[in-house]
Amino acid sequence: MTRSLQPRLRPVIALSYGAFCHACFAVGVGTMVVMMFFGMSRALGTLKPPWGWVANAALLAQFIAMHSLLLTGRGSRVLAGLAPRGAGTTLSTTTYVTIASLQILGLFALWSPSGVIWWQADGLILALLTALYATSWLVLGKAMADAGLSLQTGSLGWWALLRNRMPVYPKLPEGGLFRLSRQPIYVAFTLTLWTVPTWTPDQLVVAVTLTLYCVIGPLFKEGRFRRIYGTAFDAYAGRVPYWLPWPRPASSSARDPETRNAQ
Repeated sequence: MTRSLQPRLRPVIALSYGAFCHACFAVGVGTMVVMMFFGMSRALGTLKPPWGWVANAALLAQFIAMHSLLLTGRGSRVLAGLAPRGAGTTLSTTTYVTIASLQILGLFALWSPSGVIWWQADGLILALLTALYATSWLVLGKAMADAGLSLQTGSLGWWALLRNRMPVYPKLPEGGLFRLSRQPIYVAFTLTLWTVPTWTPDQLVVAVTLTLYCVIGPLFKEGRFRRIYGTAFDAYAGRVPYWLPWPRPASSSARDPETRNAQ
């Protein structure tokens, strides 16, 4: 409960933070979708090599570093300090999504294009890749919904503050796409990186860098999950593959009916 916050200010703060968060989320994700569709060739940065590549590297680094550091204990304290006293902890998920959205906007809007286009699809190939690109985003949306859309979009925090309640975090996600992979959000986002219909040196750098992040970054997330969920997460991890949804061999008891019946 946020008793230290004046009741008349609570809805104003909650709705203001929520509106700003969702506006940033929509603009950031929309910019990312458009810029990657054109292979990062239409971003707004104007720096020329080599400074363009230095700036682009910094944009990638800030996204990866901040996106991860804000999920640490120290990062949570920083997030709590970005809201009025008495509301910081409640709004931490909202402020996290806001900052992440602004990072995405900065990365994809301020990128300085190299001006080189290696390949651009047209005709039937363009239609096919556009459909695959759109499908990848739909899969990403499904994965986010399976993980808890209120958490993923930042509404968890401001909605709890508006109702003067503590945020209720989703349980360990095990349903939907999480039955196939422990990291379906990262897998789906990786698909968006590689199904674009325009390829440039810029898109290749973005795709390779963020794919590596999508493979390595969740290892730290799983460390947090093990601390939070304990043996429940270990049991889940034993059933579901980490990244790609490769089928796992059945246990000996599942393969041997006699053994299963004897248990």
